[in-house]
Amino acid sequence: MSVLSEELRERILAEFPKYPNKRAVTLPALHIVHDSMRCVSVGAIEEIAELLELHPSEVHDTMTFYNFFKDEKHALGRHRIWVCRSISCALRGGEELLEQLAHRYGVHPGQTTPDGKFTLEFAECLGACEGAPCILVNDECHMNMTEQSTKELIDRI
Repeated sequence: MSVLSEELRERILAEFPKYPNKRAVTLPALHIVHDSMRCVSVGAIEEIAELLELHPSEVHDTMTFYNFFKDEKHALGRHRIWVCRSISCALRGGEELLEQLAHRYGVHPGQTTPDGKFTLEFAECLGACEGAPCILVNDECHMNMTEQSTKELIDRI
């Protein structure tokens, strides 16, 4: 039985014309699968490799090079919360925000809450130093965060 749905396969195949060769579609394919399934399973790696005419180890190597892809043992929660740890954010309270969120949800960075709702992570830099401290919730950056504004933002989710 196929791990990837027909829709995911079609989305990956639709990337082919955008790149000079199939190998170049590895990263976009991983993003497509990860965004949809909240992880990239061994079966998905094998199917991506088949589509791209690569060995599964080549797809796995690309996946594990980047720390934002999760495997099936560490699937993402429905919402991903990144807290920036750059020097700018650290000096303006980023480390404290990370500690408060970890305490509030009872998880350490890199873990998902037992209900599967949130995955808490730290980022070395989110590139929004002018708005330190900042957090990324799903794909949306929020700047000048405080303990209260972070709590309100997360409660709205």
